[in-house]
Amino acid sequence: MDSWGILNVDTAAAAISRDDMSSFRRKQVMTIEKLPDKVLLNIFSYLSHREICRMATVCKRWRMVAYDTRLWTHVSLRPEISGLHVGSLESLLALISIRFGPSLRYIELPIELITHTVLHELAAKCPNLTHMLLDFSTAMQLHDFSEMQAFPTKLRYLCICLSEVIFMEGFMRKIYNFINGLEILHLIGTYEKIEEEEEEIYEVINVHKLKSATPNLRVINLYGINFVDDSHIDAFSSNCIQLECLAVNFCNKVTGSTMKTLFQRSRRLTCLLMNGCNLQSEYVMQVEWEKSSIQELDVTATDLSTECLIDMLTRIPNLRFLSAGQINGFNDSVLKAWMESGSARNLVALDVDSSDNLSDEALHRFLSRHGSQLWGLVLSGMPHITDQLWQSVLQLLTNAKILIMGTQERLGVNIHVDQLMDGIATHCLNLERLELRWDPENLRFSDKSQKAIDILRVKCLKLKCLVLSDGRYYEIVKANFERADRTTVVRTSTNCRVSNYYLLSNYKDLIFN
Repeated sequence: MDSWGILNVDTAAAAISRDDMSSFRRKQVMTIEKLPDKVLLNIFSYLSHREICRMATVCKRWRMVAYDTRLWTHVSLRPEISGLHVGSLESLLALISIRFGPSLRYIELPIELITHTVLHELAAKCPNLTHMLLDFSTAMQLHDFSEMQAFPTKLRYLCICLSEVIFMEGFMRKIYNFINGLEILHLIGTYEKIEEEEEEIYEVINVHKLKSATPNLRVINLYGINFVDDSHIDAFSSNCIQLECLAVNFCNKVTGSTMKTLFQRSRRLTCLLMNGCNLQSEYVMQVEWEKSSIQELDVTATDLSTECLIDMLTRIPNLRFLSAGQINGFNDSVLKAWMESGSARNLVALDVDSSDNLSDEALHRFLSRHGSQLWGLVLSGMPHITDQLWQSVLQLLTNAKILIMGTQERLGVNIHVDQLMDGIATHCLNLERLELRWDPENLRFSDKSQKAIDILRVKCLKLKCLVLSDGRYYEIVKANFERADRTTVVRTSTNCRVSNYYLLSNYKDLIFN
């Protein structure tokens, strides 16, 4: 019996061993070719469209997965943005019909692909298209739109990149009847392309006609348009009663002469962004700020007077977001009056970049009272604000999500960055974005830097972006995060800048390429 028992046990063990070996062999031959299509589809969804096109050349099965319409819901056909280039209109029409179809939600088109046949096809084959960007910025001549009879009718978001010299009315009058459902409108000018020489300015789009066709706008962004002035703001406010956010950044003909009327008409307006406008203090002081719903305000680089700033800030009851950098009039007396009025009680974001007339004592007093409520703080561009002030207030910034500090000017003092990083890691556990703008030559660190960086990386788990000037310290920090497989966090100030704009209520609606 014993021998039979032993034999049976051995036989069973051998059978188990054979099963394990068979299972092992099956695992050995499990390759990516065996993955189900839905798994491949999910993997491809993490790739850019340029990379997906490369995957399509591997085999017929991958080609079929790569061309699944679910991977083509958001498409940019501008080569400088996405790397995708469509060689002919015929190719694009085929793509719209076969690859995009009802799945398409967002599309960007360059000037050479903006024709009436393409727009007809999008209207017919892409019924769920809600976001569109049309780039006319490099145009020297428009296509003929005289035969255009259709345009996507469900658009909620429209972005038009304007040309300096091409008049848009021939195109615009064909689409007015199709865009009355728009909620978000971007008109992007050529501010960044303007040369120093004065050239004749053309009003290339008729804003007064456009406002009549878009009564349901919530968000309007007029960015860097050299012909936009106060009359255009007045036009939109006369017809867009749903207006919540108005951005006219870098429209230097805007003086604020119609601001009072704007707030009287637009009772829902909570966000006003006027960076780089030519605002006149007398107009700004005429606004009935105490009756407005404004919560988010950007008056950066506007040259408002001290008197105007005090008058405005002490009368806005519910201000949450203020960007007021590069203003000579923003000094200690403004900060003191604002604090004493109690109007800063709801503030969560403050940007006073390059405010050389603010002392570190005044800033310390303000932050001692309001620092704990801040989500974003920008104290950059001021040589007299060093790590000493930051070290003294970090313990107050326990709710901070965004911090921007330092100046690119070479300083006469050194910044002890190890202690600074340690303080940030200790007190700012909710930090998401951090930028240090100090010159690399001013940063002092030791052999223990790795420990300070480790603590920051381990404690600030929400950190998405850490921007540093290119130099030795940047290389050390970047290598540390890469070893922890957080390869996208550390970036250089050459190709990335942090801003409090991430905290705006309408931030996602304000994004444009």
